[in-house]
Amino acid sequence: MKIKHNKKRNTAFIYEALVRELTKSVINKDADKKAKITKIIKESFSKNKNLKKELDTYHTLCSLDNLPRDTIEKIVLETRIQHSRLDQEVIFEEQSEVIDKINKQLGVNVYDNFVPNYKSLATIYSIFNNSTSIKSRVLLEENLIKSAMQTHQSEKAGTKQPIDNLVYKSFVKNFNEKYHGELNESQKKLMTKFVTSFADGGLELKMFLNEEIGELKSDLREVGTKIQNEDLKGRISEVVLSLEGMAKEEITNGMVEKVLKVQQLKEEIESYVS
Repeated sequence: MKIKHNKKRNTAFIYEALVRELTKSVINKDADKKAKITKIIKESFSKNKNLKKELDTYHTLCSLDNLPRDTIEKIVLETRIQHSRLDQEVIFEEQSEVIDKINKQLGVNVYDNFVPNYKSLATIYSIFNNSTSIKSRVLLEENLIKSAMQTHQSEKAGTKQPIDNLVYKSFVKNFNEKYHGELNESQKKLMTKFVTSFADGGLELKMFLNEEIGELKSDLREVGTKIQNEDLKGRISEVVLSLEGMAKEEITNGMVEKVLKVQQLKEEIESYVS
């Protein structure tokens, strides 16, 4: 029996969709919308809310990479047990409340936001759903474990890029060697968020990137009005356009490096026109 995925009742999807909407409001400098979304997130996902407890179970099953199979299996089992102990009636009520706030204050287009790990969240939703048959649940859990194991195997093969001080130093060293120069203050702030992003699931890094990308776009547009060289103006417009496209991208090492380059470019252009 196949369970239909209701994304409005998927707590992790709602949360991610709100974060994406917050990203757009920051980039578009919509302070009113930003304040509304921030308030909804704080009210709906505070520590005392059942939605926050359920969100934590989703995050646990989304963070199984770099672990051996037996450990992953234990985590999946314990997480499912922990989720089963949550009050589903209260969760439904809290979901209804946040859905009502989204519909009335933000609009239903929030649910159309691109969420990169949507497929994984839908799988976890079905694993947690009491209507899912035993056979289907076992198969879904096996798929989840295999997916995590594929990442684990690739990391053992040498493709892993852990976020720690060693990677920080290596990342900075490679960046400086490639682009000649030391990191400026904005770049240092970004790198600090990047290194510590593992502690909160990357939320603080997302927030920082949202605001930083918005400011970069605004600053580049402003500096573009002071430049007479049409070729350089065109290049700046291309950079701004690439920044706008980042709103729908998942955060990766490559994205961080792109933003670092734009930060450096902005500094160089501002020096050029000053």
